[in-house]
Amino acid sequence: MPGTLRQITVNGIQTTVATAGSGPAVLLLHGFPHTWRLWTEIIGPLADHHRVIAPDLRGLGDGTRAAEGYDAGTLAADAEGILDALDEPAAEVVAIDAGTPAAFLLAMRRPERVRRLVLMESLLGSLPGAEDFLDAGPPWWFGFHAVPGLAETVLVGHEAEYLDWFLAAGTLGRGVPSEIRDAFVDAYTGQDALRCAFSYYRAMPATARQIGEAVAAGRLTMPTMAIGAHPVGRALERQLRPVADDLTGHLVEDCGHIIPLDRPAELLRLLTPFLATDVSRRPR
Repeated sequence: MPGTLRQITVNGIQTTVATAGSGPAVLLLHGFPHTWRLWTEIIGPLADHHRVIAPDLRGLGDGTRAAEGYDAGTLAADAEGILDALDEPAAEVVAIDAGTPAAFLLAMRRPERVRRLVLMESLLGSLPGAEDFLDAGPPWWFGFHAVPGLAETVLVGHEAEYLDWFLAAGTLGRGVPSEIRDAFVDAYTGQDALRCAFSYYRAMPATARQIGEAVAAGRLTMPTMAIGAHPVGRALERQLRPVADDLTGHLVEDCGHIIPLDRPAELLRLLTPFLATDVSRRPR
């Protein structure tokens, strides 16, 4: 469990932020269908040497059901605002799934705020490198979620069954602890909660444009790590390779999409040395 849960108002919304520990800040950004509780197995160990900051993303969890702002650029501004609210000039940033494009844009647009970057199990817009992954077309739910108003209307009353499919698929059938599963279901129950979740998919064209513009204007300069599992594998690493100055790639074997819950010990084995304090990179 986190040391503290607090409500933070940032960029026109209110969101729940879990914090624990002290030391160099580590910002953890989750995806769909998660909340900050995705990091339950990760927060405690990281808090031994870091100040861990794990927010609910815009519209997800207990925060404001925002009408707009689900593009990665706005989400990056949300993340920066959370660091401001907590008086953290910079952080190591770790992101997965829908949190990954936001973390990438934060690092590209405000590199002084990101000491190190860890990106997992996502794609970055239409950057080259993901052709093999997309060979048979994007995952089926991308199109379903992208149609305005459809998925949330169809799924009301069946949220638990729908989320259970993603939680089982994302752990190769192993599932997640029941209390975390129940928290996820609670967070995504109701038409407005679902609308917010699916707004991330409806904003994908805007996010892809923002990523393309950022890459055309600059490069990732901080140490960066790409971590893949099933199904994304090394596609994200291949997208990052041409645009990152210092990239390390890893593939976690026998692991589903939801790495922090499916293989937390393996994730910590990769994160802990990568995030080790390097005073020379601390902001001055």
